[in-house]
Amino acid sequence: MLRQFCECYFDLSGLILCPVLGSIILLFIPNSRIRLIRFIGLCVSLLTFLYSLVLWIQFDSSTAEFQFVGTIRWLPYENINLYMGLDGISLFFVVLTTFLIPICILVGWSSIESYGKEYVIVFLIREFLMIAVFCMPDLLLFYVFFESVLIPMFITIGVWGSRRRKIRAAHQFFPYTSPGSVPMPPAIPSIFSQTGTTDLQILSTTEFSERRQISPWIAPPAPSPVKVPMVPVHIWLPEAHVEAPTAGSVILAGIPLKSGTYGFSRFSIPMFPEATLCLTPFIYTLSVIAILYTPPTTLRQIDLKKIIAYSSVAHTNSVTIGMFSPNIQGIGGSILLMLSHGLVPPAPSPCVGVPYDRHKTRLAKYYGGSVSTMPNPPTISFSFTLANMSLPGTSSFIGEFLILVGAFQINSLVATLAALGMILGAAYSLWLYNRVVFGNVKPNFLHKFSDLNGREVMIFLPFIVGVARMGVHPKVFLDRMHTPVGNLVQHGRFHR
Repeated sequence: MLRQFCECYFDLSGLILCPVLGSIILLFIPNSRIRLIRFIGLCVSLLTFLYSLVLWIQFDSSTAEFQFVGTIRWLPYENINLYMGLDGISLFFVVLTTFLIPICILVGWSSIESYGKEYVIVFLIREFLMIAVFCMPDLLLFYVFFESVLIPMFITIGVWGSRRRKIRAAHQFFPYTSPGSVPMPPAIPSIFSQTGTTDLQILSTTEFSERRQISPWIAPPAPSPVKVPMVPVHIWLPEAHVEAPTAGSVILAGIPLKSGTYGFSRFSIPMFPEATLCLTPFIYTLSVIAILYTPPTTLRQIDLKKIIAYSSVAHTNSVTIGMFSPNIQGIGGSILLMLSHGLVPPAPSPCVGVPYDRHKTRLAKYYGGSVSTMPNPPTISFSFTLANMSLPGTSSFIGEFLILVGAFQINSLVATLAALGMILGAAYSLWLYNRVVFGNVKPNFLHKFSDLNGREVMIFLPFIVGVARMGVHPKVFLDRMHTPVGNLVQHGRFHR
């Protein structure tokens, strides 16, 4: 009965339109009614999240086909339509997006003092664009929304950034992430001229010669190494993390970094398998360099948000190792780690934002011994430190384990180096936690500290539940993605 009701009244168009309609409603509310604006924005984002959960419940995990499909004719060509759909891979990223936006609105509830209405509208528009990225199995539309996501992030850093360098960070963010997409505009017409469509389902069954696969392979995911980010195009991430407001850091670590690896899984691997196999050693090399480079670099940092940013680089490059291991363990583990990475790095950002709102500094040296004056934030951050170490029972463990299993079947040296990176990650996580939380108390700095309030507890609670849920019982997630991942590996022409 519930499934029949959902099939009648719930589809992707409603999910995409929810944040758009919420933004339109907020335009007509006076700026002086800021509490009402925040409340409406929070209600709209929660409604969107519940809507995505209904789609999850309705989703049929026994098929690899796209579901909740809708088509709208928007260009005067037979095979270029506004095409929406979800499969077992994109479903999770839609739910993750709708999960993070209400948290971002709560994070900025009291810390955002200027342009409060615009802040809520920007996050709702960002939610619409990110949902559209994961709902559009069409090369042209994916490119349009993939690049449109940069605009709200640019505005967030430049307008609500926390320090004077925010304008510089915003301008650094845009030139780094935007030029990587330059190869896509000429490549899309080239692919369309050869196949007559930009529909992913048709393109994934189209035969491309080996000579013609290299340049199209590079073009669709050309922005992906920057978005991941991979060494050496990772410099924009620490700067953007540091200068963005706390909510901006949460959403930056949670979703945009996933769009890069999502682009690999959605286009490069299924459409151009020979080119994927040819370029896998190059991707492996860049990923291993990043995994081994970031731990010592993280140890040298003194800004807490920059520490979070550099630690994210190692995890996202572990994802690329799994994504380019042509087996179900590697690809399934990479998707599961991407979902975990949508929870683990975003969660410490409010842990840093809470003391920053009180003391206006993020330098680690000032918070030594803080456990004796503010016990709740260090206790909460310890759970996320364990997740960052991929401790068994946390969300990152199963993903990392499956990636190593998949990579070992292809290249034992790469798997060994990736495992070494996990050990180094555990070492710097514990050392940094000890440096920040324990040690000598700074009485002249922390004596006026107030502990967490109810709103801040509600920010951390969903992250704790999500990390524990994925770590203790990951089968729910693996079952949903098993069929499309198996289809990608077995029927995606990996072994031709």
